[in-house]
Amino acid sequence: MKAMVAEEEGRGMQVARAQQGLRELILAGELPPGKRVSEPAMVERLGVSRTPVRLALERLAQEGLVAPGASGGFVVRAFTAADLADAIEVRGTLEGLAARLAAERRPTAAALGPLRDCVAALDRVVAQPVLSEADFDEYVRLNAFFHEELVRLAGSGVVARAVEQAAAQPFAGPSAFVQLHATEAAGRDTLVVAQEQHRRLLEAISRGEGARAEALAAEHARVAQRRLRAALSDRDRLTGLPGGSLLRLAAAWP
Repeated sequence: MKAMVAEEEGRGMQVARAQQGLRELILAGELPPGKRVSEPAMVERLGVSRTPVRLALERLAQEGLVAPGASGGFVVRAFTAADLADAIEVRGTLEGLAARLAAERRPTAAALGPLRDCVAALDRVVAQPVLSEADFDEYVRLNAFFHEELVRLAGSGVVARAVEQAAAQPFAGPSAFVQLHATEAAGRDTLVVAQEQHRRLLEAISRGEGARAEALAAEHARVAQRRLRAALSDRDRLTGLPGGSLLRLAAAWP
């Protein structure tokens, strides 16, 4: 029995490893849009057996990064600007739901402690007059934790899985455009605005204001939509970001 459990856990780890490796190759542009993913090549590239690669591709198909090919197997998907905007909107709607559920649960001060600590750490980062590359990296780390903790406080596995799937789309994650901010003169200002929204979200959840928390989270995600619109004006920079190669550059903003 123990051997069977160990074997199943090992297979699960291989699938997760293959899924992460394939996602990284796709987002890095090493597997371009429209290209059929060769399972034998991925077996050799990722160092796993064929079954985990196939299962990983099926999971990525559920995420939307690949699609079944006409002649079998899977091909890498391309995304329009409308696809990306919609994915951001979906994430914002789901995070709004998570924020409302979190507020309605009326979490204790102890339960809110990690989120408060995160907001305080983000305050220290954005309070600096000039942000270094390391500061932007720290912001990305803390921002990811903030959004993960927001979803955790909702106490819903269904919502958590839905948010994870939505955020897996190119440019749909909460920190998708932070790398662009790092090269802009006004990059810090954008993060200051986002951080003010973090503080308001924390306040609404702590006060049990579900409707307000939901609206704030949805609006917070729409900042990314505005950043996408701005990024489309400089597509060389956009395509240089992870996942940028998947964007159909001829597609117009919705």
